[in-house]
Amino acid sequence: MTYGPVFWILVVLAAAAVFVFFERLLELRRAQIDWQDFLKGVINVLESGNEAEALAICEDTPVPVASVAAAAIRHRKGTSLALREAVDAQGRAEIGRLDRRLAALSIIGHVAPLVGLLGTLFGFVKTVQHVCGYEIVPRAELISSAVSSIMLAALGLAVAIPVAVMYAALRLRLERLVSDLEAAATEIVGFVQMKGGRP
Repeated sequence: MTYGPVFWILVVLAAAAVFVFFERLLELRRAQIDWQDFLKGVINVLESGNEAEALAICEDTPVPVASVAAAAIRHRKGTSLALREAVDAQGRAEIGRLDRRLAALSIIGHVAPLVGLLGTLFGFVKTVQHVCGYEIVPRAELISSAVSSIMLAALGLAVAIPVAVMYAALRLRLERLVSDLEAAATEIVGFVQMKGGRP
């Protein structure tokens, strides 16, 4: 089997997908936290009147929930609308950071089979040229060329299927994080509003 450019393109796509998957998996795992316990500690500090310490705790905890809580603490003296907008903006920024590069996996999963089919098409065109007598090629080489063409389509699917599973696994983990982030934002905003006496 000869390794043409399409084969190496598929190899590069597979390597890129593996890199993105593990990089995003580590990032999403680092972002996980027991947000209820974390907020309970922050709220206890806030109830004692030590906003600076609560803010320091949030800033020293590099997770999305802490960033959202910090945004609420920083805007605690503003209006309810300003408070909600600040927390929502910080939440969107955190989700965008977590979602980064996930689209690359989706694109690779969609493109890999098409690249494999393109390689198969080129291979069949070359094989037909051989059969039609444009070139004199030994029978064994002709069979090898046809098999190589078919294998490119299979390789494209072999890349796409695991990538689709990787993407789905990361998307599910991200959705859970987003759900936790929304619940945490609701809780911290409610507490700050109640503490400030705002409706």
